[in-house]
Amino acid sequence: MELRQLRYFVRIVELGSMGRAALDLQMVQSALSQQISRLEGELSTRLLQRTSKGTVPTEAGLAFFREAQLTLRHADQAARVARQARLSGTVTVGLAPTTASVLGIPLMRAMRERYPDVRLHMVESLSGHLSNMLNARQLDLAVLFDTQPARRWSVLPLLDERLFLIRCAHGGASTLPAKLPRRLRLAQLQHEPLILPTGPHGLRSRIDAAFATAKVTPQVAMEIDSLAMLMDAVNAGLGSTLQPWAAVGRYPDAATRFGLAELADAPASRPAALCSLSDDELSPAALATRVVLADCARALVQSGTWVGATLAQAPA
Repeated sequence: MELRQLRYFVRIVELGSMGRAALDLQMVQSALSQQISRLEGELSTRLLQRTSKGTVPTEAGLAFFREAQLTLRHADQAARVARQARLSGTVTVGLAPTTASVLGIPLMRAMRERYPDVRLHMVESLSGHLSNMLNARQLDLAVLFDTQPARRWSVLPLLDERLFLIRCAHGGASTLPAKLPRRLRLAQLQHEPLILPTGPHGLRSRIDAAFATAKVTPQVAMEIDSLAMLMDAVNAGLGSTLQPWAAVGRYPDAATRFGLAELADAPASRPAALCSLSDDELSPAALATRVVLADCARALVQSGTWVGATLAQAPA
């Protein structure tokens, strides 16, 4: 039994006509009749009967009508109380630049829609810096790539992002063929000039580990710890980079501006986790924001908007 069925039934009784109720509710009469039939089927009794004067309740329907009115009044009162006690406050969320390019705007929109009284404080920085800020309690939540967070954090595996070789469309300093294959092995990058973040950065650690596993020494042309500047250098043809697809997420013309090839070697992906202070340290607004952030990420992956990303497997 659903509240909408109670509303339909009450309106029919109030107007004394199935047709007038359908018009009032902006429904097709057959759909309204079907909903009432389902309600009667669930209750195993007739609630309405047609007469020459219209549609009137049966004896059982009249008793049900009074209780349905009371239930709807209680439901409306509950909704009013909930609206008056809407979540409020400030929640500070940290996102790495690549994550922010895909997740930032959808998260802000979803929070405005679901919790308009919660004010978001968005922080964009490298994952290592965000980790330090979370430890210092300068953030409530952060999407991080560090696989060994502090013990007091609450950690929810979020997704895995495959890594791509990314270069400018015209090739620039690249040593690879003009038309990139769909996938590349690290051995094919032995002479490719790479532009990468520095060692302490979480992504660089994974890239170095992948090259070590493949027994390849990368040709690092430049090290840049700013995603915007790094991608400017790639766009200018000064070298290629190894990043998740999200690195080009802010470019509407990414498909024509850059060439991408997925890395085939393992570990050629980057795990991302939704990290926060422990639950007992989070405000109700922060707890709600954590749910919304996870929902947004899930929707972006499932819709294919977050290219190269797969949802993390839930722990057994």
